[in-house]
Amino acid sequence: MNPTSLAQWQFGITTIYHFFFVPLTIGLSVLIAIMETLYVRTGQELYKRMTKFWGKFFLINFAMGVVTGIVQEFQFGMNWSEYSRFVGNIFGAPLAIEALLAFFLESTFLGLWIFGWERLSPKMHLAAIWLVAFGVNMSALWILVANSFMQQPVGYAVVDGQAVMTDFWALIGNSHVWVQFPHTVAAGLTTGAFFVMGISAYQLLRKRETALFNRSFQIANIFGIISVFLVILVGHSQGQHMVQVQPMKMAAAEALWESEDPASFSLFTIGDQKNLNDVFAVRIPRVLSLLSYNRLEGEVKGIRNLQMEYELQYGQGNYVPSVFTAYWSFRIMVGAGFLMFFLSAWTLYRIMRRWPIVTGRYFKYYPLAILLPYAANTTGWLLTEMGRQPWVVFGLMKTADGVSSTVSAGSVMVTLIGFTLVYGLLMGVDIYLLAKHAKAGPETLLPVADISTELFGE
Repeated sequence: MNPTSLAQWQFGITTIYHFFFVPLTIGLSVLIAIMETLYVRTGQELYKRMTKFWGKFFLINFAMGVVTGIVQEFQFGMNWSEYSRFVGNIFGAPLAIEALLAFFLESTFLGLWIFGWERLSPKMHLAAIWLVAFGVNMSALWILVANSFMQQPVGYAVVDGQAVMTDFWALIGNSHVWVQFPHTVAAGLTTGAFFVMGISAYQLLRKRETALFNRSFQIANIFGIISVFLVILVGHSQGQHMVQVQPMKMAAAEALWESEDPASFSLFTIGDQKNLNDVFAVRIPRVLSLLSYNRLEGEVKGIRNLQMEYELQYGQGNYVPSVFTAYWSFRIMVGAGFLMFFLSAWTLYRIMRRWPIVTGRYFKYYPLAILLPYAANTTGWLLTEMGRQPWVVFGLMKTADGVSSTVSAGSVMVTLIGFTLVYGLLMGVDIYLLAKHAKAGPETLLPVADISTELFGE
């Protein structure tokens, strides 16, 4: 394997691993803030215990997310120095704002929230967790501002082989940011909701702390159905935006080899990427045009046509991403999303009818439903990043041109293996701690200081 492929594998593994923690951090921060708001408004001790219980999970997840996120920035300079040199003048501003403003905001007020239960007034303590939630979401925004430049470059000029920012407000107002950011945040809220529902279901099935976990489950269920509906709604807008600015990604996600008007939606396709045609396909007429334009006609460009168009625009080369990866990532993401929506909708219906939710035949599977948002999040990012290939910055720099010229395949291989093993160990520690506290319940949780000792040692 060459340095480019190995560097891609390394960055992909570390990014996906890091992104296991990001959505849960986003979702839990808002859910915990809602629970503490209920405590402050009602004065009921139940909501305080709920807030503290779920807050421990947030702390574990937040710590792991910070540790794994730092590594990514080092990779920019080591494995992707040519890419960093090209986009450094663009990326510097949003990444600096994310670190200096959003991350410090959430870290500072998280410390106040952890140690301020008996030191701050209830309203001041509540304000701290809402500021943590705000900071978490602002961190996501600035990271996505940087990522959106890779997807849809705006507000720049290329000077002496480097992209130079010419309009900061264009970077923030990038239309890609404002379909990607709401989708990412809504996915995070969904992840937090299903995490709380899954652990609550585990405890309810064992008839432990039924009042606390029944209320937690109900809050998370309402929160979850709203969140997953927003994911679907914003995801639809994001798909329409993709048709306009990254048509090759949409064509790959649909295994659409030839342009069609009206365009058909693939129900199931086995394709031959080498020859750019179908081996077997079942398609529904007009549905892809409906999804792309909200009407039953409208052209969606195909892979073969786009390949010829890109060769004329950018020169000879292969501009087709992995159709297999894009096609199945898209379907796993969408399938998991709709499964979460129907599952949470049916549960909400049972709650509204005052049926006992624990007796539902499907309820025993709710702990496993924690995996659904993670499957959707991971495949969603695979589609986002793999569907853009061969570009690292769409239309401006190919991935192969962004790799450090002095890095050998052997050195990347060593660090790839090392990161994978260390991250695997960290994942084991994270799952152990989350499972330990999920099984323990709210009364036997370790204090915050003891959790910090478990994570980092003395």
